[in-house]
Amino acid sequence: MLYNWLIAFHLIFVVAFMAGMLVFPRYKLHQLKSAPGEELFEAMKSASNKLRKIILNPSIILVWVLGISLVVSNTALLSAGWFHVKLLFVLILTGLHGYFISLGKKIDRGEKVSAGRLKLMNELPFVLLIVIVVMVIVRPF
Repeated sequence: MLYNWLIAFHLIFVVAFMAGMLVFPRYKLHQLKSAPGEELFEAMKSASNKLRKIILNPSIILVWVLGISLVVSNTALLSAGWFHVKLLFVLILTGLHGYFISLGKKIDRGEKVSAGRLKLMNELPFVLLIVIVVMVIVRPF
């Protein structure tokens, strides 16, 4: 029964984290359309910082804590090939979170960041999520 609760809360925080990962780059793209001190710049800076502090960072911490708890509760996962692939993509997604936060801080300081690269990177969390979900649900190997 505890295992099911761990899965439920793990999934809840995965959804919250993914929502944040899909919205955060959009906020930053809007912020890039203005200059520091302008109303749009400051509004998007404030919104993205709240998103980071209230949703993104707490969610990723809870996703990892609950995920590790699931593995500790079911160590058989460690011998499954699909789990290794899932874990690799989760690590990539975690690194992407750090990269987004780093880019966001550069934008907040008024440094130049490529909007084109940020637009492209905005799609990456969803692609990673597709692979992760397929590994967990389909378990192809």
